[in-house]
Amino acid sequence: EGQRRLPIQYAKRVVGRKVYGGQSTFLPLKVNAGGVIPIIFAISILMIPATIGSWMSQDASFNIFINKWFRSSGLLYNSIYALLIVFFTFFYVAIIYNPVDVAENVKKYGGFIPGIRPGRPTAEYIDRVLSRLTLAGGIFLAVIAVLPNILIGLTGVTSFQFGGTSLLIVVGVALDTMKQIESHLLLRSYEGFVK
Repeated sequence: EGQRRLPIQYAKRVVGRKVYGGQSTFLPLKVNAGGVIPIIFAISILMIPATIGSWMSQDASFNIFINKWFRSSGLLYNSIYALLIVFFTFFYVAIIYNPVDVAENVKKYGGFIPGIRPGRPTAEYIDRVLSRLTLAGGIFLAVIAVLPNILIGLTGVTSFQFGGTSLLIVVGVALDTMKQIESHLLLRSYEGFVK
């Protein structure tokens, strides 16, 4: 739910005898804009070697390598897993969010970020802020996804299989349910679910 709010100000316009604009708002940029999608992409890529290994005999050198180095509690597996999560976080955010379009829309409606010129400098600023947020979000997702594997490898306790991905999904569904309940309560003129 964390977000970075970029302030946007709209200039006042006088049309006839009416004054429009002159308001201040913000552009919310989410820290975890990708959600669980980068983890799903990363685990799908990591399943390819194991799938290929399952087609071969147990004595094949590829299968021996996979069994030795690509255990879910192994260092190589978790390192590649974390790097893939960070990569797919950047990839997914690049697909769903275009800073140039956002900067053009802000400029088209007479808005600007204080201290930043409208147009290309605004797009570069948004891209720079978004890159930093995406890096933080990717590292957050990688830690959440890899930490259970590392703890299982260190402790040897495998009876409690509740991974980071399932935890993210449960929390995401709970937050979405709370938002929907809140919107229904506000629609019916109640104060809200959580004050």
